[in-house]
Amino acid sequence: MTLKKFIPAIAAAAVALPTVALAQDAPVPGVDASTDSIFIFNTLLFLIGGFLVMWMAAGFSMLEAGLVRQKNVTMQLTKNVALFSLAAIFYYLVGYNLMYPLGSWSIGSDETGGYLGAFGPAVLEAVGITRDAADDYGYASTGSDFFFQLMFCATTASIVSGTLAERIKLWPFLIFTIVLTAFIYPIQASWKWGGGFLDSQYGFLDFAGSTVVHSVGGWAALAGALILGPRIGKYKDGRVHPYPGSNLALATLGTFILWLGWFGFNGASQLAIGTVGDAADVSRIFANTNTAAAGGAIAALIMTQVMYGKVDLTMVLNGALAGLVSITAEPLTPSLGAATLIGAVGGVLIVFAVPMLDKFKIDDVVGAIPVHLVCGIWGTIAVVLTNPDATLFGQLISIVIVGVFVFVVSAIVWFILKMTMGIRVPAEDEITGLDTAELGMEAYPEFAKG
Repeated sequence: MTLKKFIPAIAAAAVALPTVALAQDAPVPGVDASTDSIFIFNTLLFLIGGFLVMWMAAGFSMLEAGLVRQKNVTMQLTKNVALFSLAAIFYYLVGYNLMYPLGSWSIGSDETGGYLGAFGPAVLEAVGITRDAADDYGYASTGSDFFFQLMFCATTASIVSGTLAERIKLWPFLIFTIVLTAFIYPIQASWKWGGGFLDSQYGFLDFAGSTVVHSVGGWAALAGALILGPRIGKYKDGRVHPYPGSNLALATLGTFILWLGWFGFNGASQLAIGTVGDAADVSRIFANTNTAAAGGAIAALIMTQVMYGKVDLTMVLNGALAGLVSITAEPLTPSLGAATLIGAVGGVLIVFAVPMLDKFKIDDVVGAIPVHLVCGIWGTIAVVLTNPDATLFGQLISIVIVGVFVFVVSAIVWFILKMTMGIRVPAEDEITGLDTAELGMEAYPEFAKG
């Protein structure tokens, strides 16, 4: 066989290709030709952003596994897999439609899945698209929107896990996760992202969730930590007794995974990449997100050297995360310099917030409350520094409303769980380690317990 024999066939195929493409791209009444590409790019943004945020679940798992003691590693890994799976199911069953009560996606109700939850009928109507065509010709696919929003919900639950490590029972924690992901998170998120009163009445601005996601996890964790109490021996004889983590290499890996996932967290919150302007904005968000993390890490590095005479790696790791949380409320409008400073303030805050919690005998194993709650509040306030549409009153009142709601409801749920089934393991099990006592297996069976 020679190449010449294939030339006619290749030429025929080349002629046929445009015809095939035209057949696939048949015009839809009322839909501009550019709608297809906008739909595709927006959907891809949601999907790529969603799986990047999903990868943050691995980051939380590794971070927590590295910062807890060796005897509790398996429990943390189990909790993280379980909480993510429960979030996926209960956000689907209840949470998504609570979060988007107007024009939400009634999953499984019909073939198209209904309107896009985050944007509703108005977006589709504006481009002349009927409900039947919604899943094919809209702002983005409903499935991609659901997938992306789910990852934010699961992230909120992950924040709680690390704070309460090493002394909480598995099943009460998982029950709280169900309540958090099905009701608490979606209800308050609807007040901003579902077109609720924080958005319409107070002009609350929270681009990707410094308050809506991160502080919510922090408030829920704080309520749990207060009711659960500190680990045995953590605060004794008027002193704080540190419990070093089992694997700082894992903790560092987890931090870098979270750093990577945050590009999806913030970048895809632009919610569009079908135009030149949106693509430029997503790029700017990536750059600001990255430099804020760097600013937080360097600030924590310098502060620990100044305050303690030595650099504390765990503080540096949390400093990077603090910078990320701080920029999440507004990653688009700051300049690179301003984003770096916003992240750096977050890095400074956690260095002071961690010992402050210890003074109040609030035991936060991984530092999630300083990172996600304290810096979530800071990041939300910092919006007024770079976004002229934000008002200090609107930001502050929204922080208070969300904080009171989440803290009070979480405290009630934790208290009910404590009274009915107990939330804390027996002292003997805590000393032995939750891996053996609760699960009957160890993460590092060949090593002595630490």
